[in-house]
Amino acid sequence: MVVEVLEKIKKLDERELLSYWIGGEYEEAETYLKLAERAKELGLPKEVYETFEGLGKESKDHGDELYKIYREKYGDELVRVNAPSIEGTHVLGKFWKVEDLEDVLQNAMEAEKLAETIYRKLAEETDSEELKKVYLYLADVEKGHYERLRALYEWRKKKGLL
Repeated sequence: MVVEVLEKIKKLDERELLSYWIGGEYEEAETYLKLAERAKELGLPKEVYETFEGLGKESKDHGDELYKIYREKYGDELVRVNAPSIEGTHVLGKFWKVEDLEDVLQNAMEAEKLAETIYRKLAEETDSEELKKVYLYLADVEKGHYERLRALYEWRKKKGLL
């Protein structure tokens, strides 16, 4: 899947790439905010839902930042991009009971790690210094998300909750 996503993304022009990233950040934000809601419904500790809420807010903020750049260059209307999302919402459907949290965290960590890997690979392969900076920024964002999820996972494991 990584190779397939990389190949599709590499064929996008700058406008399509920005549209793709913006959509991905907003999708990620929605996923994390729904995970936070579900964690509250299940009565999980505040550390769990606050982590998901924080990641959701950060993702939305990153989407807003990218959309501001996009609007300055291309106007308000995003272009449609036919490429699979790096960080899909597949983890939501797996979160029905407290016991599912370990699986949800592992899947979310994998998605963040995958996104980081893809952005770093794209940074290596591009000839554009401007795009390289954006790719590396996004890779660092995804790495930060992974680290926050891993910290939550380790905290729960240490407490004997996983």
